[in-house]
Amino acid sequence: MFDFFKKKDENNEASKQNEEKKSFWHFSFDSLKKTISNTTQNLVENVVSNIEEEEEFDDFILDDMEELLIKADLGVNLASSITDKLRKQTKVKPSAIKQFLKEEFTQILNGAGSSNLNINENGLSIFFITGVNGAGKTTLIAKLANNFRLSGKKVLLAAGDTFRAAAEEQLDIWAQRAQVDIVRKDGIDSAAVVFDAIKKAQNENYDILLIDTAGRLHNKKNLMEELNKVKSVIDKLAPDCLTESILVLDANTGQNGLSQAKLFSECVNLTSVALTKLDGSAKGGIIIAIAKEFNLPVKLIGVGEKIDDLKLFNPQDFLNALFDNK
Repeated sequence: MFDFFKKKDENNEASKQNEEKKSFWHFSFDSLKKTISNTTQNLVENVVSNIEEEEEFDDFILDDMEELLIKADLGVNLASSITDKLRKQTKVKPSAIKQFLKEEFTQILNGAGSSNLNINENGLSIFFITGVNGAGKTTLIAKLANNFRLSGKKVLLAAGDTFRAAAEEQLDIWAQRAQVDIVRKDGIDSAAVVFDAIKKAQNENYDILLIDTAGRLHNKKNLMEELNKVKSVIDKLAPDCLTESILVLDANTGQNGLSQAKLFSECVNLTSVALTKLDGSAKGGIIIAIAKEFNLPVKLIGVGEKIDDLKLFNPQDFLNALFDNK
């Protein structure tokens, strides 16, 4: 009898610990709503307030709406697609524009694929992290490592950005803060660093390997060659372990994120996007533009400067917060 209550207490404690582990990844609705409030104003409220009082759609109103959507960082192609759809129909009235936009955005985000991170639960998972310098790539890696460690994973970092001054040192400092291990070989070829990191991860039974990469944009050819060399090492040593190729974008870049996504899509077979610095940005509409243009789901969002300010992206929660629905 006493054993029964003991087991029940143990189960409750295990359940509590699991919930605590999950909480590092998830974001409350109120916090998300506050984080994207500027995007809500820019993408929804400005458009709705200018349109919903009109009686019917006409070319003048739709031209204004298209301009507002472009300014809200949806991109020219998507803004034109949405307004063209309204031009060709008669059922949707301006008074219903808010619901129409939500349904359009829902379809786009759902069409880009699952927002869940791909992880090998019974072996090594490799995360290939790309993005331009200044996008917050290194700090995102550290935050991701911290969340994985708190979730009970054994984590290793590979300091593969061997070109940016002090990149390895910066990642090393973050590795110490996140309490995870790192492979760092200053001044040598990044592919060699990744080779050593994969070997270490395999030999010492790591669960997660996060690979930092160079983000130089001034020479596209060199960038492509560098990323291809790293990818070739992964394909040779651990072809079944590459679970995510993540592009890191700064939310404040807005539509410039589309050109970055195009470049890295040509260099790497991307699987998803991580959007940093979303807190306070009015340009979160890029989430929808990326999903439409490149069929890439956003899976991670950075919502602050602290090491635990990295959350899993949930499209439905995002849209509910964006359109102020609970």
